[in-house]
Amino acid sequence: MVAEVINGKELSIKLKLNMKKEVEHLKEKNIVPHLTVVLVGNNPASRSYVNGKKKASEEVGISSEILELSEAITESELIQIIEQLNNDENVHGILVQLPLPIHINVQHIIEAIDPTKDVDGFHPYNVGKMMTGQDTFLPCTPYGIMTMLHSKKITIEGKHAVVIGRSNIVGKPVGQLLLNENATVTYCHSRTENLKEITKQADILVVAVGRPNVIDKEYIKEGAVVIDVGINRLENGTLTGDVDFDSASLHAAYITPVPRGVGPMTITMLLHNTIKAAKGMKK
Repeated sequence: MVAEVINGKELSIKLKLNMKKEVEHLKEKNIVPHLTVVLVGNNPASRSYVNGKKKASEEVGISSEILELSEAITESELIQIIEQLNNDENVHGILVQLPLPIHINVQHIIEAIDPTKDVDGFHPYNVGKMMTGQDTFLPCTPYGIMTMLHSKKITIEGKHAVVIGRSNIVGKPVGQLLLNENATVTYCHSRTENLKEITKQADILVVAVGRPNVIDKEYIKEGAVVIDVGINRLENGTLTGDVDFDSASLHAAYITPVPRGVGPMTITMLLHNTIKAAKGMKK
């Protein structure tokens, strides 16, 4: 068996073409979707991510701006800026790029964002709605993963999904979205015993551990769907995932590559959420 690749870059291009048409229709109604990205400090990786979001926004016709703030900004000053954006009717989506300087409480900042402009899907109000299966802004990476599964018409209902990783950004929410579609979900993490025995039971395996090539074919059930969320830069400068792609491809039925896998879909779902916000949270 050689796994079929789920190419997130190709899928994102198709989705963005439809989004571009959607934005054009909104502009005919004098609605210009607008995303404001808040960048605190000068983290090179964060700056690269932010520039990528701006470029993708422009591709589909979304108006966007990057608000660059000093690393020395206080938490209260940052919250004040967020409140100004909350009150600006021309701003539909607000994204505060993480990580933030250590003197700023990330949760306080997330909770300061108006839930109707929370296009990252991290506000507790939106997380609660996701947990209860209501229409809301879904976190972008988990939403991208689900969209990739749907694109291949992969059956989720009744399947055993194993998620390695329990972060609030990927692990927990992707498990919840799989559960919402009637999968049986097992979470694994750094304290999990007998990891290999658990992952070999997975029909759908989502790997988000942040360590290069740690999951190979020995962890994978024959015919499983493998979603690799990891992005790791090796010493030679190349990017690789958390899954040993060549090895895993021998056992999996479907697999996502790194790069050109989950990464492009994350930004694409951010654009989707921004358009959704401009439409007033309607599907």
